[in-house]
Amino acid sequence: MGTEGARALLERAGRVTLQTGNLLNWGCLRKKCPATPGEEVRDCIQKTLTEWSSKIGQDQNQETLEVLECTVAQAIEKINPEERDELKVSAKLFIVGSNSSSIRDAVDLACSALGVAQLDSVIIVPPPVEDGTNLSLEYLQPYWKELENLVQNKKIVAIGTSDLDKTLLEQLYLWAQVKPSSNQVNLASCCVMPPDLTAFAKECDIQLLTHNDPKELLCEASFQEVLQESIQNVKANEWIPLWLLRYSVIVKSRGIIKSKGYIIQAKRNAS
Repeated sequence: MGTEGARALLERAGRVTLQTGNLLNWGCLRKKCPATPGEEVRDCIQKTLTEWSSKIGQDQNQETLEVLECTVAQAIEKINPEERDELKVSAKLFIVGSNSSSIRDAVDLACSALGVAQLDSVIIVPPPVEDGTNLSLEYLQPYWKELENLVQNKKIVAIGTSDLDKTLLEQLYLWAQVKPSSNQVNLASCCVMPPDLTAFAKECDIQLLTHNDPKELLCEASFQEVLQESIQNVKANEWIPLWLLRYSVIVKSRGIIKSKGYIIQAKRNAS
């Protein structure tokens, strides 16, 4: 059946949740190192879809699932509860084509995939603002409120931001009930941390981190393209990515990555 069965399932589903599992278990990805984070995401989506579709049998072709799960079973790796205290579980959540209400879904799915009750830290990246519009506190607020609720419900320990300048970070800090614990700064935008940002972060005990993610790690066109490449003749233009979560599990005492993966959710926008 393979691709034909996968295509049939996709045509009847309303949403797709794609989980890569632990990329460190993927021999094919270990052989080459993607040049950019965007290339890594595309590779992961393509390989997960290809592997998943190859396992689809004739019996599954008759199922109708509202939320279709695409996973690479052999790569799924839950955390041993006995080791939990020795590990730090971090995530960066990119909201692509949905609103703030999807944050809970993303965090719940990450906890379920890893077999943990809570994530140690989550950094949020809201959808890109429209051209000619500046990122504002008002734009950030609904997303931050959702994160605050998850902190209060003990699903997340600490929450952080990405690419905020000193002015916006200060506005968020003064407004927020749960203060940002970190702010990521893109290496491409500055070789040296802005002095005013550094001073404010130090004063308010906000950790400044660096990253090299593009503004849009996964856009709608890129997702549709890789979906079409992976499963031929699928109606890829009907599918819109909602969010992408990248997680990492780090051994605290040694600072090494034990596990890394992606969880992506998309919805079918059939006319």
